[in-house]
Amino acid sequence: MKRRWVGSVMTDEVVSALSGTPADEVARWLAEYDINGLPVVDAEDRVIGVVSATDLKRARRATAADGTPTAGAVMSAPALTVRADDSVVRAARLMSTSGVERLPVVDEEARLVGMVTRRDVLRIFARPDVDIRDEVIDEIVVRALWLSPQSVDVAVHDGVVTLSGHLDSSGAVAIAVRMTRQVDGVTAVVNHLTHRYEAPYRQPA
Repeated sequence: MKRRWVGSVMTDEVVSALSGTPADEVARWLAEYDINGLPVVDAEDRVIGVVSATDLKRARRATAADGTPTAGAVMSAPALTVRADDSVVRAARLMSTSGVERLPVVDEEARLVGMVTRRDVLRIFARPDVDIRDEVIDEIVVRALWLSPQSVDVAVHDGVVTLSGHLDSSGAVAIAVRMTRQVDGVTAVVNHLTHRYEAPYRQPA
């Protein structure tokens, strides 16, 4: 089944700051590049935090700071990150649960390799219904369950997939529903499938 990875949608040209970069300079970069946050890296390009527009506003309101605050002083740490080989679904869930708009993408040594944004993710999830339907039929009904395309009626509306039909086993129904939920762009699955008997799915010989 087709899966989308963070590395396929991320931006690899990333504006980043060092710990000692003045906060005023970070603010100028956010305005210049029209972004709401950027990663902070160390001398080895490892991500150590993230500075957001909210962090900068909070720093400006602070009255106890001596001199000009730096990125390292105002950043949020540790940074939430993803890997290029993480799924787009995982990145989307992390953004949603954490309330962030962008995530640094790092390699196995935590070095910065890119940035993925909510907009990047939404481009994947805003797939046309017809593309989702074609993938469910081809990848799940035909390739995974070894059934004819007409065996399951697949209807898709605004990312909501409705599965209808009569399969042999409860196991086949469970596989069809579970795999459909994992298709990129699917927001919900309505299961109207029925089955002849209760049994695990067995692939035809």
